[in-house]
Amino acid sequence: MKNLIERDKKVIADIEKIRFFPIAPIGGEGCYIIDENRRRLLDFAGSWGAAGLGYSHPAIQESISNASQSMASSSLLSYASEPAILFAEELLNIVPGNTSRKVWFGHSGSDANDTIVRLAEAYTGRKRFITFHGAYHGGVSGSMSVSGHSSQQHNPKRDGVVYLPYPNPYRPQFEENLSENILKMLDEIFSTTCPPNEVAAIFIEPIQSDGGVIVPPEGFLKSIEMRCKKYGILVVVDEVKVGLGRTGLMNAFEHENLEPDIVCFGKALGGGLPLSAIVGPTEIMDFAPAFSIMTASGNPVSISAGRAVLKTIYNDNLIYNSMKVGKVLTEGFQQLSNKHNLIGDIRGKGLAMGVEIVTDRFKTKKEAKIETAKIAYRAYQLGLIIFYVGMKSNVLELTPPLILTENQAKEGLEILDKAIEDVSNGRVEDSVLLDYKGW
Repeated sequence: MKNLIERDKKVIADIEKIRFFPIAPIGGEGCYIIDENRRRLLDFAGSWGAAGLGYSHPAIQESISNASQSMASSSLLSYASEPAILFAEELLNIVPGNTSRKVWFGHSGSDANDTIVRLAEAYTGRKRFITFHGAYHGGVSGSMSVSGHSSQQHNPKRDGVVYLPYPNPYRPQFEENLSENILKMLDEIFSTTCPPNEVAAIFIEPIQSDGGVIVPPEGFLKSIEMRCKKYGILVVVDEVKVGLGRTGLMNAFEHENLEPDIVCFGKALGGGLPLSAIVGPTEIMDFAPAFSIMTASGNPVSISAGRAVLKTIYNDNLIYNSMKVGKVLTEGFQQLSNKHNLIGDIRGKGLAMGVEIVTDRFKTKKEAKIETAKIAYRAYQLGLIIFYVGMKSNVLELTPPLILTENQAKEGLEILDKAIEDVSNGRVEDSVLLDYKGW
């Protein structure tokens, strides 16, 4: 029998793949993935952050088992569902705010952001949106239309979308006054080409994840929020990848004291199962019956897994763990940067981290795309899973399970130390990347 990689190439469509190395998991335990050769690989990617509690977590197993034994329907569409009601109440409790709000459930951040786009336009009667270069809000037409990532250039652009630079302190778009100059751009746009009364919403990532794990300068997002609220522009915060305790707070937007109108959750929300959620004002969420419906949304199995995720985050103090282990990783990478000139920048919050790989960190800071791909490939060979992101595909991204321990963090750092050394010394051939081009 052919191995899983060969079989995958024959039957799985390339349009749903981003492959960095030839791995075929057949199981997982905690922060480790088990491949078809029975190797245990430490996972610094967490399945793009979806495995927030790692793999085979007892709380997820128990919740799925209990929910599947006596399923009260498979849908929220035409039934009142106790698990969905309970989970909605819990989500409302974790999102700060005193106004009346409701919850919508879906399957992924993509369908959630797609719903927000359609809902914001219909509710406000405005057809324009503001987003950022490098933003990634999903992979269906509506969510792609407010994205600005280089991997989605094939998608037709939505008319009237305004793209702002996302302030990058490592690669500043302006020589000085980075935040102030981008804010001036927005003011100029409002007074000329895009009157604010035409804009339905702005989409914000508290940390721009797939764009390169970019942390904006302090105060920038709050200033953006204040400008938009002045004109009745809805502030949408995308917490899909960096929310739910990953940054050292329950919500990443709390680092900047944002007060979003609408919040989008996904990935880790379902503990590995398809689940997303929108929290928004009642008057918007009740805009029209059957406005955004999918048959299996709110199904009790995924919902029960989501409830287990929230409960475990609190009971196991995983928010503190994210902050504590994230500090270990940051300090470890800083030490590695003293050894390896390929490391240009280290950034992030908690267990949402990015390490930018460059060919010349002292002068040009030129993006090292090939070297980044080789580091990820070599790390896989040595027993570590790590992916890379960024508009130029040169940022190692860390979104490990929130249960990652300090010892596991150090284990991964040791592997990356060796991987970077091997790439720097030319021990990884270009040929290994022929079938694994990543982004």
